[in-house]
Amino acid sequence: MPARDTTPAGAPCWIDVMTSDTARSRDFYCALFGWTADEPNEEFGGYFNFRKDGVLVAGGMANPQPADLPDTWSVYLASPDATKAAETAVANGGQVILPPDQVGDLGTMAVLTDPSGAGVGIWQPGEHKGFGVVAEDGAPCWFDLQAHEYAKSLDFYRAVFGVQTETVADTPEFRYTALAVDGEQVAGVMDASGAGGEACPRWSIFFGVPDTDAALRRVVELGGAVVDEAEDTPYGRLASATDPTGALFRLVAANEAMPAK
Repeated sequence: MPARDTTPAGAPCWIDVMTSDTARSRDFYCALFGWTADEPNEEFGGYFNFRKDGVLVAGGMANPQPADLPDTWSVYLASPDATKAAETAVANGGQVILPPDQVGDLGTMAVLTDPSGAGVGIWQPGEHKGFGVVAEDGAPCWFDLQAHEYAKSLDFYRAVFGVQTETVADTPEFRYTALAVDGEQVAGVMDASGAGGEACPRWSIFFGVPDTDAALRRVVELGGAVVDEAEDTPYGRLASATDPTGALFRLVAANEAMPAK
């Protein structure tokens, strides 16, 4: 198991789903990925954790109603100082949606939007170190951002989270840059400026599966929907789907996924 105890600053360290039907979402992801779900913690507004083989892998929370917010998966990047990161975000074209807030002894969180308008979380670890397994079946394998403000977004993540950037592709048809920490690629940014409304700025999570096509069939059986059918790429057989309440996620054969460290 590619387990880890800590996450390097700037790398994705946690994910969670905001859902309008917590019971249905818990059942869906546990059946799809073989997870278990902890009981909701009323001290933290009913927030709950998913586990893979007993190890923390993701979180979940109720979508506040009647707030007009779509159900969605969120990505949190690790930071040693959430307050400083939030201040730096504002100075570099971002906005603070949720100011840094200490979550008991678990850590400190904040939520931002980057220059493209994509939401991204900050997590300053305390007792809660983030997910404890990556890059295998049933775990997050890769994370990428569709950015309408491509160059500004790269500057933003360099400034706020201290990541390095490594150009993967740079043609008019496809521009993609990897975010790296200490030489290890941890996430990617795609230029979606030409996609218009077809690709709203957002972070996406790729979950590892042993068979992408079989996983898509299971998604439908469980009440979800296929967004993009499986296709072969240099990084594995990829697909996109939504869960029963509409939260988007992606699938990839874990042994072919770009490694998340």
